[in-house]
Amino acid sequence: MTNLRKLSLGLGLATSLLAGAAAAQEDTIKVGILHSLSGTLAISETTLKDVMLMLIEEQNARGGVLGRMLEPVVVDPASDWPLFAEKARELIEVHEVAAVFGNWTSVSRKSVLPVFEELNNILFYPVQYEGEESQRNVFYTGAAPNQQAIPAVDYLIAEEGIERWVLAGTDYVYPRTTNRILEAYLIGLGVAPEDIMINYTPFGHSDWQTIVSDIAAFGSTGKKTAVVSTINGDANIPFYKELGNQGISAEDIPVIAFSVGEEELAGLDTAPLVGHLAAWNYFMSVDTPENDAFIETWQTFIGDENRVTNDPMEAHYIGFSMWVKAVEAAGTTDTDAVIDALIGVAVPNLTGGLSSMGANHHITKPVLVGEIQDDGQFDIVWETDGLVLGDAWSDYLPDSAVLISDWRAPLSCGNFNVETGQCGGAGE
Repeated sequence: MTNLRKLSLGLGLATSLLAGAAAAQEDTIKVGILHSLSGTLAISETTLKDVMLMLIEEQNARGGVLGRMLEPVVVDPASDWPLFAEKARELIEVHEVAAVFGNWTSVSRKSVLPVFEELNNILFYPVQYEGEESQRNVFYTGAAPNQQAIPAVDYLIAEEGIERWVLAGTDYVYPRTTNRILEAYLIGLGVAPEDIMINYTPFGHSDWQTIVSDIAAFGSTGKKTAVVSTINGDANIPFYKELGNQGISAEDIPVIAFSVGEEELAGLDTAPLVGHLAAWNYFMSVDTPENDAFIETWQTFIGDENRVTNDPMEAHYIGFSMWVKAVEAAGTTDTDAVIDALIGVAVPNLTGGLSSMGANHHITKPVLVGEIQDDGQFDIVWETDGLVLGDAWSDYLPDSAVLISDWRAPLSCGNFNVETGQCGGAGE
């Protein structure tokens, strides 16, 4: 055989192999992962990236979806709100992902909404949020206020006899909107406005001495007082420490937090936090076979038997399972077909039941209240009798009480006004 002939055959074989590799690459279903791997939110979001990689690996071991392997595409929006929108566009336009799992803060979610609407892709959002939104391209697997904040207040009234309220939050959309709902709810229950103290601090706030002194003074009137905390991120550490410094215990003024979970407590000195509370839809301490298996799989995957699980991880577990089931039911990854197929899908959660996707793109979840223990885990002290469907629009805000969300035909509307009979627009 001539050298020219050998070269020709070699080039042909190489071309064939490259074409085969390209075809195999194209034959995967790409799944976008949009979580911060750097910046202030990396401590919380990196874990969510890792759990998505684990879930995708598990699904591929089961044969993938529709006979095709799943290919994760990871980007880093670096805790930068505008960059979330840029990276979402990159995932959809450049990488052509079938769906995206991601975001943390409401600011980051708000920044990507126009991208998902314009490019008609699907976002699964796994973090508790303020509600007041229902977008066709977003599926909200974290808690709405009626799945966390409202039940937490009900618990404090019924079990702790709370009469005065400190609504303390980080200064951004989630705490402000949640506290607006809570203030309206409390006043509707007969709480006097002077028995409600509202305070906001910036991200990373560290000097809590004056604020904690004000809380102590507010709670010294003889009426049982509690703090409802939407303080987010590392500002929680000096906040709880200052409570301890000023001798304020959980018995004196209990704090119930919506943004403090196992991941935030891992590796911290939990002494100042013991006895305080958190409200979530999942705790690592939940005693079910499903949760035991999930924890074991997670710790094996990550290679660390001490790594914790938390609520947003379970939200991704639920959302990913729902997406797989909807794609298989639709027989395609086409966005419109999957969006339609997702409504009504029910999958196991980690607390021992089934979570289902509502027509408003929110899911059913139990609500749990846990007491912080010295090992960074939570002792579950209360839970709802059954599952609660997330409410896109609050019943306690006048402008929202008249709105419903139903993305099924023929309504296909995220904010239908039952008084006017009009849809306010598909973007919300």
